[in-house]
Amino acid sequence: MKTIRLRDGKEKSLLRHHPWIFESAIAKGGGDKGETVRVESAAGQFLAWAAFSPESKIRARAWSFDEKQRIEAPFFVAAVARSVRVRSRFDIQSDGMRLVHGESDGLPGLIVDRYGDTLVAQFTSAGVERWKDVIADALLAETGLTRLYERSDASSRTLEGLPEATGWLRGDGPVELELREHQWKLALNIAEGHKTGFYLDQRDSRHKFSQYAQRLQFQRALNCYCYTGGFTVAALSGGAAHVTSIDSSGPAIEKARANVALNGFDAARADFLDADVNASLRRFGAEGRTFDAIVLDPPKFAPTVAHAERAARAYKDINRLAFKLLEPGGVLFTYSCSGGISGDLFHKIVASAGCDAQVDAYIVERMGGAPDHPMTVAFPEGEYLKGLVVMRK
Repeated sequence: MKTIRLRDGKEKSLLRHHPWIFESAIAKGGGDKGETVRVESAAGQFLAWAAFSPESKIRARAWSFDEKQRIEAPFFVAAVARSVRVRSRFDIQSDGMRLVHGESDGLPGLIVDRYGDTLVAQFTSAGVERWKDVIADALLAETGLTRLYERSDASSRTLEGLPEATGWLRGDGPVELELREHQWKLALNIAEGHKTGFYLDQRDSRHKFSQYAQRLQFQRALNCYCYTGGFTVAALSGGAAHVTSIDSSGPAIEKARANVALNGFDAARADFLDADVNASLRRFGAEGRTFDAIVLDPPKFAPTVAHAERAARAYKDINRLAFKLLEPGGVLFTYSCSGGISGDLFHKIVASAGCDAQVDAYIVERMGGAPDHPMTVAFPEGEYLKGLVVMRK
C-alpha cells in the first residue's frame, strides 16, 4: 500500500473526519489515479485511507478513517447499501430522489439520482471512477433496478484529469422520462438536462412555493432562471392566476411550456420568455410592472471562494432589481447554489440589495436542499444550496 505523508499541522481536518486532502498539505508520497493510499501525519500517525488523484488540487479524498478497514469491493457494496437504505427514513414526496450524495454519504465524487425505474450516476472523482463497475453493480443489486445511465460530464471531472463519459452503463431504455413530485408531474431528459437531468434539490422549495401561492393567492408570479419550469408548475398547482417564466435557454423554455401542458393547466395562465434575466428585470421596472411573488434561482455564480466577490455583486444586482418589482406583501424566494457563498454571506447580500432598493422586508424562512441531499457534521461544504423566503413590508 502506497503512503502519503502530510506536512506538520495539516492533519487537523482529517482528525475531524473531513474527507479532503489538498495538494499543499502533502509533504511526500503519491499513487496512481484513483489508487487507495494510506494517509499519515508528519509524525507517522495513521489518519485515513484515501483515493489519490495526481491531477487535482484536492489530491486525495478519504474513504475511511478506520485503520482496519479494507478498501475493496465489499466496502463499496456496503456504502451503497447504507446510502440507499437511509433514504427510506426521509420524507420524500416524489419518485425522483438522490440516492448517493458524494462525500456526505461516504463516497466522494459520486452522485446517483433515481427517476422512477431509472438510475443516473455521475462519477466525478478518480476514486469512484476506479471502482465504477463495482459501484454500478451494487446500485442495481440494492435497488432491484436494471437501468443505469452515466452522466459523467461535469466540469469537476476535467479537474480530475478524467474524460467525459455518458451513456448507458447497465441496461438501456428511453432518456425522456417523467417523474411525480408532490401533486404534479415533471418531464426531463437524463441525456441532456442539467446535472443528472433535473434539480431534485429544490423539491421542498417548490412545494413551499406552491403552498404560498395557495395561501396568498398569487395574481402575478415571476419565475427567473426557470429552467424546465418546476417552480412555474408549483405556483400554478397552488392556484396562482398567472406566472411569467424567464430563461436564456430556448430548449429549456420549451420544456417548461410542455410541463405546464403535462399538468393540464390553461396555457393562458403562463407566459414564457427566452431572454436574459437581468435585462428582463430592468425592462419590467421601466414598464412599471410588478409581481406579488418572485423566484430567483440562478446558476452557480461562485463555484469556489475565489469567485465570491464577483458573484456577490451579481447576486446583489438581481435581488435589488427583484425587490423593486415586488409588491408590498409580496414574497421573494431567492437562492444561491454557489459553494463559494456561505449562508451568512448570502443573507448579507440580500439585505444589502434590499437597502439599495429602499425596500424593507421580513425574512420569513430559510431554505436549503431537500433531505436526500444531506450535509453532515464533518462536511459542511455539503450545504451548497441556500435560500431565503423574504416578504416585503
